[in-house]
Amino acid sequence: MPAAPFLSIGELHALFLECQGTCTDTRKVTPGSMFFGLKGPNFNANVYAAEALAKGCRMAVVDDASVVVDERFLLVPDVLKALQDLGLHHRRQFNIPVIGITGSNGKTTTKELMHAVLAADRPTLATSGNLNNHIGVPLTLLNLIKEHRIAIIEMGANKVGDIAELVSIAEPTHGLITNIGRAHLEGFGSYDGVVIAKTEMYAFIRAHGGTLFVNADDHLLMEKSSATKRVIYGRSPEADTSGDTTSKGPFMAFVFAGRDGQAYHVTTRLIGDYNLSNALAAVAIGQFFGVPDQRIAEAITAYTPSNNRSEFRETGRNQLVLDAYNANPTSMAAALRNFASIVTDRPKLAILGDMLELGTESRAEHHAIVALCKELGIAARYVGPEFQRSSDHTYPDAASLLAALRKVPLTGHLLLVKGSRGIKLETLLDAL
Repeated sequence: MPAAPFLSIGELHALFLECQGTCTDTRKVTPGSMFFGLKGPNFNANVYAAEALAKGCRMAVVDDASVVVDERFLLVPDVLKALQDLGLHHRRQFNIPVIGITGSNGKTTTKELMHAVLAADRPTLATSGNLNNHIGVPLTLLNLIKEHRIAIIEMGANKVGDIAELVSIAEPTHGLITNIGRAHLEGFGSYDGVVIAKTEMYAFIRAHGGTLFVNADDHLLMEKSSATKRVIYGRSPEADTSGDTTSKGPFMAFVFAGRDGQAYHVTTRLIGDYNLSNALAAVAIGQFFGVPDQRIAEAITAYTPSNNRSEFRETGRNQLVLDAYNANPTSMAAALRNFASIVTDRPKLAILGDMLELGTESRAEHHAIVALCKELGIAARYVGPEFQRSSDHTYPDAASLLAALRKVPLTGHLLLVKGSRGIKLETLLDAL
């Protein structure tokens, strides 16, 4: 059949409203959804459009005219650009607060805490999992429905310009940067590149008259946000939302000042005092948007981390401080310092995996972590080729350490398990 003319975004949006959500993978088809035939370096999902329709998708967006068979195939010049433009067009149908969140460490945990607090008070959309890139952000925006009263959009970055691109798609009215650490240095080129990239969030909010939420204890963020309307949170009693930790147990406990003058005590299910700023960010946003303080405290108390992030587990053989989802020098150092501060009768051992994507800084950063373990008196086993250059107590990969643990099991320890996702330290859990 002759190729159909390209659809405008308005026409595509009208058809999207007839569908039930989105789909980008024929292995995960939602009946009635709109399929997007995205392309990448090693794949071209245009060729799966017919399969997606056969499995139950209602329509398929493609940019290859040769796969178009009937009116269910929606032809656009570029599927990725159409997805992003559609996400923006759909977002503009909703006159609600949209909170953009980014940062080197803690952004997913903070996003989940924010969602717990806001959802306890009103229908709230939040990024699912880590769908925080140039594909995940528009897909998240397309989940907005008329019942939603607020949205939280997580944004990740690997290079300068990524956040600028994502805020142009999501158009946040409010913004939060958790922190700016030494992550993804390979893509950013340097720490200065990380600062430039992350503060692209601030630049957008400032240019559009929005409001920032800023950690008062982070001097860099306070400096970079000084010209923008902001709400500050932190340990300082001068902050709009103030609080501090109250215990040194395995779980982070804290107190925050309520708007009624009361002190609200919260014991979380999060490991590490470094989570205080994440929790206070959620408190600040809850207070700003009028969530009652008692409801804020209850929501944070009830939140249980998952996906190997800041989890505490009893395995029957050992106690685990599990933070194996990701790692960079900033988060690794914070985790080790917190691990050293935990009071326990058990022997402590850190199982640390390589920190990836550090470029030319990698050797020095891994050496610094080995030195920090020695300074803190923490025994450690290291996994990965980067750590092998800096220590004798290393294994080339998780599989080799797993084999060693099966031969000589660990019992009765308090273990910190932390490393970049690519090292796959979660494969060790059954042996721990």
